[in-house]
Amino acid sequence: MDQPILTLDGISRQFRSTPDFAQRISDMLTGKNSEQVVKAVDAVNLQIKPGEIIGLVGESGCGKSTLARVISGILPPSNGRIVLDGRDVASLSEAERRKASLSVQMVFQDATASLNPRKRVVDIIGEAAVVHDIVRPSELEAYVCDLMARVGLDPASRDFYPHQFSGGQRARIGIARALAVKPRILVCDESTAALDVSIQAQILNLFMQLKRDLDLTYIFVSHDLGMIENFCDRIAVMYLGRIVELADTEALFAGPHHPYTQALLKEIPTLEPRKRAFAAIKGEMPSPLDPPPGCHFHPRCPFAAPICSSERPALRETASGRLSACHFAADFAVAAQ
Repeated sequence: MDQPILTLDGISRQFRSTPDFAQRISDMLTGKNSEQVVKAVDAVNLQIKPGEIIGLVGESGCGKSTLARVISGILPPSNGRIVLDGRDVASLSEAERRKASLSVQMVFQDATASLNPRKRVVDIIGEAAVVHDIVRPSELEAYVCDLMARVGLDPASRDFYPHQFSGGQRARIGIARALAVKPRILVCDESTAALDVSIQAQILNLFMQLKRDLDLTYIFVSHDLGMIENFCDRIAVMYLGRIVELADTEALFAGPHHPYTQALLKEIPTLEPRKRAFAAIKGEMPSPLDPPPGCHFHPRCPFAAPICSSERPALRETASGRLSACHFAADFAVAAQ
């Protein structure tokens, strides 16, 4: 249990814009370079233990979904290493890498968009299992029926098409498809965001049941801090491509060690009878095309000092099992005690 099942070592993901023909001619004449680079994920380090549920939170555009896609193998990292069970994925042979890719599967936010509308559910769920020789074609229907029953779907509907199901049922189809290749890690990108609250609760209960039955590890991307608080073991807070705080859920909610986390938690709605004045975090998230130097959060931070605009704070330990990327994290750690 001490050995991480997944380690991210300096993972970065960049996107480069390609200038059109006219812009390239202009660049040649002026000597400029109009190519733009976005650092969607910037040198992320993270270790995940077997059976753990990690929450990734942060504002829209902070890089959560991009990091989720890198972890699941949909996007290759621009830099850094992904280590699965102690082995660098990039150093594996083609056959080993193919097998390793099955260990990490993704459940997407928009179940409708992620399901092929021209295919029957039996093929959507079972196709990958046949391709990867997990089941023989003759066993496909029985295998899919078992998966559908496991996620709470009627196996008799296996020949239906996605549009014949409700939103909650389509979410279950997406989960069954991910389970079909027998993964050990599920990466869930806002998998309950588009559902009614009652359906969200059912899907979260399903995730917990699957974790107990199949010994799964989860990486859960969400904006819903209330749900994350009750569902996740640890939380990684992201801001502009970087992890700025990592802590056990209970400890983080009891006393965050980073100003950005403090601002996020301060605005969670509660059922307290007293009136509260909610205020958005000062300013707007800077453009990832031109991020601020030093600490990316310093233009919006009420505690910013000159060092914050010139020196990037390292993600360092502030208490047992807690990490924070803030020059004054030690002061916040003392204040939180």
